[in-house]
Amino acid sequence: MKQQGNHNGHSHAHGGHVHVHAPRTIDRIFIFCILINLLFVAVEAVVGLAENSLSLLSDAGHNLSDVFSLALVLVAFRLSRVHSTKRFTYGLKKSTVLISLLNAIILLAAVGAIVIESAHKFYEPTEVNGAAVSWTAAAGIIINGLTVILLMRGQKNDINVRGAFLHMAADTLVSAGVVVSGMAISMTGWYVIDPIVSIAIALVILASTWRLLSESLRLSLDGTPEGIDTEAIEKMIRDRHNVKDVHHIHIWAISTTTNALTAHVVTSDINAIEQTKTDIKKVLAKAGITHTTLEFETENCHCNGC
Repeated sequence: MKQQGNHNGHSHAHGGHVHVHAPRTIDRIFIFCILINLLFVAVEAVVGLAENSLSLLSDAGHNLSDVFSLALVLVAFRLSRVHSTKRFTYGLKKSTVLISLLNAIILLAAVGAIVIESAHKFYEPTEVNGAAVSWTAAAGIIINGLTVILLMRGQKNDINVRGAFLHMAADTLVSAGVVVSGMAISMTGWYVIDPIVSIAIALVILASTWRLLSESLRLSLDGTPEGIDTEAIEKMIRDRHNVKDVHHIHIWAISTTTNALTAHVVTSDINAIEQTKTDIKKVLAKAGITHTTLEFETENCHCNGC
């Protein structure tokens, strides 16, 4: 015998399912970060053009892509709150995963553009005002550092926020590198330092983007979310009282903040299904899986559907 969980087998927001939405305050944080970074991009681009600094222009281009990324994450938060419909039964929560993938692709394109322009600068180095570069990049350290501090708390629970946090943290280090480059140019007059620093910037961006890209791809393909150990989850379920076996386990991400699971559970006591179900969902919620569908079977179930 087996019993489908149906509505009782799910954890819903009004009956045990804890959807983890981004707090409304994170919207305001992102809007503030977008504004201050957009202002800095404008300043950095103007100084970079005026002083012929590729490292400043590269950093400005990357910061502009980060502003766009922050804006996309803000859009993702709004879309994740769209209620489910008959056509989209999960709402638009999956858009958060698609946007994180888009952000990673945008950053990879930015890396390619920086590398191409840097290669050109190696062959035709131009005069650069090292002092202007250093002062402008120093301002970037303050702006990017403030953004990192604001995003630090939220990055633990959402891949999109973590992506933004990692990018801005990398930008802070990059700005520090540009400061050093400006000082080195001022002291040595070696303008080739500018494209060298641009290449280093590209490598930092690539390193910070790779994890975001791989995780976004995995989630978009309904792979097991990072931090979820399938074997540990299976053992966790098996260890519950009245559970004899578990199979057909599937774990995936509904959004960047909500993980789901379906499984067939073999129980030794068909009369204790509700208690067993509640027990399983509690331990799964602690493991980061808040949307659970369980189908129960007895040990002597030999029908084709078992």
